[in-house]
Amino acid sequence: MQYLYFIQQALIWVITIYWIYQLVISVCSLITLKEKPLKENKDHKFLAIIPAHNEETVVGNLIESLKEQDYPKDLYDICVIADNCTDKTKQVAEKLGAKVFERHEENKAKQTKGDALSLFLNTLLSDEKMDYDAFFVFDADNIVDKNFIKSMNKHLCQGEEVVQGYRDIKNPTDSWVSSGYAIFYWTMNRFYHLARYNAGLSPLINGTGFMVKFDAIRPTGWDTNTLTEDIEFSLKRIIQGKKLGWATDAIVFDEQPVKFKPSWSQRSRWTIGHIQCLQEYTKPLTKATAEHKTLMNFDGLLYMLGSIPMFIITILLLVLNAISYLFNGMSTIDFVYNILRYVIPTFILPIITAVIIMAIDKKPIKKMIKGLLMYPIFLGSWLLINFKCLFKRDTTWEKIEHVRDVKINDVDKDKIKQM
Repeated sequence: MQYLYFIQQALIWVITIYWIYQLVISVCSLITLKEKPLKENKDHKFLAIIPAHNEETVVGNLIESLKEQDYPKDLYDICVIADNCTDKTKQVAEKLGAKVFERHEENKAKQTKGDALSLFLNTLLSDEKMDYDAFFVFDADNIVDKNFIKSMNKHLCQGEEVVQGYRDIKNPTDSWVSSGYAIFYWTMNRFYHLARYNAGLSPLINGTGFMVKFDAIRPTGWDTNTLTEDIEFSLKRIIQGKKLGWATDAIVFDEQPVKFKPSWSQRSRWTIGHIQCLQEYTKPLTKATAEHKTLMNFDGLLYMLGSIPMFIITILLLVLNAISYLFNGMSTIDFVYNILRYVIPTFILPIITAVIIMAIDKKPIKKMIKGLLMYPIFLGSWLLINFKCLFKRDTTWEKIEHVRDVKINDVDKDKIKQM
C-alpha cells in the first residue's frame, strides 16, 4: 500500500500547487490599474455580426440595443447571419435595418456557429471594398449596453486587437439553472478574465460580446474546427504569443437556459469542445511555453490542463482514498477528512467566493439566495457532465430556445433598482 500512498501524495501536491497558483492570480482582480495610453485617437468603423438560427423572437431586441449605441451611427453596421433559418429571422432583421447574410448548409456536422462565422468572415475578407476596422460577435439573444462600441473603440485605440467584453446575464433569477450560469460567469469575469488582464496575462474569448480587429484574422481567415470556437481562437492567439484584451465596461447581457435539460445539452457541448481543444492544442501550447518562456503561454497551458485533466486527477485521488480505507490503510476519521478536503473547496467555497464577488460588483445578493444555495447542485451536475463526456461524446447540435422578451431599457431599470 505504500506505493499508493506516494502516488496519492504526489497527486495532492499537483492539485495544491495548481489551486495556489489560481488563488494568487485571482487576487490580481482586486488591483486597480492605470488607464492604458492611446496609440491613436480615432473613431473606427465596426461591423456587428449576429449568427442566428430561428431567432425571430429575440434578435429584434439585440438589433434595437445596437441601434441605440452612443457611437456615430455611420461608423458601424449590423449584419445578421440567417443560418439555415425556417422562421422570420431574416424579415425581422431587415425590417429593423440590419443587413442579412443567408447560409444554407445541409451537412449537420457543419451547422455550427464557428462554420457560419468562417463562411461569412472569409467571404467578407475576399471583398476588396470591405472597409471595416474590426467586428463584434453577438448571440441573437443578447442585448448590449449603450457604451459597448465606445468602450471597444477605446481598447482598439490602445492597441488591443482581440477584446472580450463583460458577459452579464439578463435573466439571473428566472430559475436555479439560470442563477447557476450567472454566478459562474460573474466569478469567471472577475477571478479569471479581469485577474489575468490585470496580471499581464491573457483572458479568453467567451462565446459572445467580443471584438476582433480584421487585421488579426486577415492572414488565415476565421479558421476554427472545434465545438468551442471561442476557446480555440483564444488558444491560437496565445500560442502565437499574443495577449487578448478585456473590457469591463463593454457590457453584453446574455440569456441563459432556464430548464435543466437544455442546460445539460449545452454544457455537454462545451465540455466536448474543451476535450477537442485539449487534444488539438495541448502539444502546441507546451511547445510555445518552452519556446517563448512566458507566464502567459504557461497560463494558457494551465487553462487546458485545469479542466478535464485536473478532474481526472481528483477522481483518482478519491478512488485511492477509498482503496486505502477499504484495505485498512486509513482510519474512518482520516477518510472523512480527506473526502471533505475535496467536497468543501468544490461545493462550499464557490458559494462564499460568489457572495464576495457579488458584493464587490454590486450584484443582487438577496434575489440570488436560492441560486446560491442551489449552486453546488449546478456545479455537481457539471462534474457529472465531465464524467459522461469522458466516455460518450455526442456532437449533435441542439438549439437552445431563447424566448425572454427583455429589452435594454428593462435591464437598465433593474440596474437602477439595485443601486
